[in-house]
Amino acid sequence: MRHVSQLLLLAASGSLLLLTGCGTGRVATGGAYHVTAYRPHDPSKVKVKLSTSTQNLFVMEGDRLLMAVQANVGTPKDPTPRGHFTIYSKQKERRRQSQPDRGYPMAYWCEFKPAYGFHEGFVWPVPRTHGCVRLHREAAARLFALTRIGTPVEIASSLPEDQKYGHMVRRLDQSRDPDPPRSQLMSASWFKDPPGPLLVDQ
Repeated sequence: MRHVSQLLLLAASGSLLLLTGCGTGRVATGGAYHVTAYRPHDPSKVKVKLSTSTQNLFVMEGDRLLMAVQANVGTPKDPTPRGHFTIYSKQKERRRQSQPDRGYPMAYWCEFKPAYGFHEGFVWPVPRTHGCVRLHREAAARLFALTRIGTPVEIASSLPEDQKYGHMVRRLDQSRDPDPPRSQLMSASWFKDPPGPLLVDQ
């Protein structure tokens, strides 16, 4: 199910939003991979930081690391935007609204710029998306739980956290993982959270 995303026409809150596709690729199904994310003491101090050169994603609460995971970013032709943003739209059960693959799940959507967001999807060891940021289901669900509308997002080529916490990021290569059956992708059960608590106390 290798497809190239095209223009998405998404109806949201009664208004139409024109969103360019992000190349969702294939969606991750889970497996033995597990992510630990710590519950913030003050959710207003949470910040998402993404390094495009390493594909490392860090969720910080001030100087406290809440989660460190590998993401999948845009290619040089369709790069993930860099800069300072805020998450302004969240939709756990988001699906594609256009062809190809209308209805394809883009679970745990956290939009930080029009047409660009964090969401569940297969994570490759090299940049692969059309600008969105894909995360393994384990990570996407926890990022969704850690963030809220207004959470700051910083995206740069490299970050100080790469040196400090990069060794904690488990590397993923889901490029050869099989596609789930179409019936499973289209089922409402697809959006069920991974087992266990999403956030733990530290």
